[in-house]
Amino acid sequence: MADTDPEALEREIERTRADLAVTVDAIVDRVSPKRVAERGVARVRANAGQLVAAARDMVGGVTSPAKYAEPSYGEDEGWQDDFPTRNLPPILIGVGAVVVLSAAIALWRRRRR
Repeated sequence: MADTDPEALEREIERTRADLAVTVDAIVDRVSPKRVAERGVARVRANAGQLVAAARDMVGGVTSPAKYAEPSYGEDEGWQDDFPTRNLPPILIGVGAVVVLSAAIALWRRRRR
């Protein structure tokens, strides 16, 4: 230990303190309630956006006007194939999830006041 320069030790200590300060600041920023809430809201918005896009894709095929402009009522009774089957349960689950999420957000905001 006699070989170590005291000034070098002081520089190392200061560098370690600076690194520790940056680390502590990053931890404080990450666990602050405001940041946690912002990340939660961003995650909910992203999930809701994906849910809406998926529901729009499911329903979009059903309401396409070009698809039903001239239905083919042929002699083979195959006209039912022109109408895509509605996959109603996933749509209902999505709508229910949006309603529950909206109610939860409303209650959360009301309790915060």
